[in-house]
Amino acid sequence: MRARFCSRCRVVGVLMMALVWGLASLPLQAQTRITYKSALVGTAYYQMGSELAVAMRVGSEGGVVLTVEESQGSVQNIQEVMTREGRYVFTAPPALVADAIAGEGSFAGHDHARFSSVRGLFPVPPLTMHFVMAGDKGTTTMDALKGKHILIGRGTFSAGEAARYFQLFGLEGSVRLADASITNGPEALREGRIDAFVTASSFPTPNVIETASLVPITLVSFTEEQVAQTGAVRQEIPGGTYPGIAHPVVTTSLPVMAYATEQMDADTAYQLTKTFWEQRAALAEQSAWWDSVTPDLLAHMSTPLHPGAQRYYDEAGTVLPEHAH
Repeated sequence: MRARFCSRCRVVGVLMMALVWGLASLPLQAQTRITYKSALVGTAYYQMGSELAVAMRVGSEGGVVLTVEESQGSVQNIQEVMTREGRYVFTAPPALVADAIAGEGSFAGHDHARFSSVRGLFPVPPLTMHFVMAGDKGTTTMDALKGKHILIGRGTFSAGEAARYFQLFGLEGSVRLADASITNGPEALREGRIDAFVTASSFPTPNVIETASLVPITLVSFTEEQVAQTGAVRQEIPGGTYPGIAHPVVTTSLPVMAYATEQMDADTAYQLTKTFWEQRAALAEQSAWWDSVTPDLLAHMSTPLHPGAQRYYDEAGTVLPEHAH
């Protein structure tokens, strides 16, 4: 009798252990793990990615896990569409995605058929151009960059925009470009190895704050005519955003979106989009740059939405631009 009792105890014990292990494995089975290709460590967009990863995990009760990967910038993010699988999300300006699909600009000569599978999810805070010089003048004009040694980075969207602006405003050939990563900007400016650097990020951006904490800085402020020449959106950085910059700075900004590809399943795209919008207010309480994100920014989407994202917007009653369907 005792032997049978012990035998039953062993059976019950085994069953209980199996149940415990089974329950413990359920969260892992229910998790959707996604790679989120962001930007360089230390930039605002990398910090945004980290904030978004926390918000997604909280909002989905652990169901969505974003792994934030460092990137050299939007060009690399789009190029990796060629090799990534379905659970890949990246950020980029819509204009750059349009270039990739058309095989133009940085993507000329590439086999760009895979780029046509890119689909939109939701907006993130826009890129704001920062032209940062050494000095304590507060603000200055583009002409002050003539003859200067300037770091614009390599392979990033901001590097391309900076080069375009130099050409547009007659500075091409009169500035000397430093061959280094933009992450070296604050240290190089502090040590006097460069006169200025250019970065594109939402404000207040960490690398500009870091620079202003090390040395006095001056920011380039555009005229209204220059803003119009760029074809970009006028952006004003309020005075007091950065140490030593008391007056508003007029510059430009460009919309940025989070994208996936057709290889992502509709349920995952739906869950990502739904969780983002449900967490947007909480994100804005944590960091002010999320305040600028509204459904109106979807008007800048240059590709159709992912069907899963479209399902969320339909349920939410969001009015979408015709080209996003």
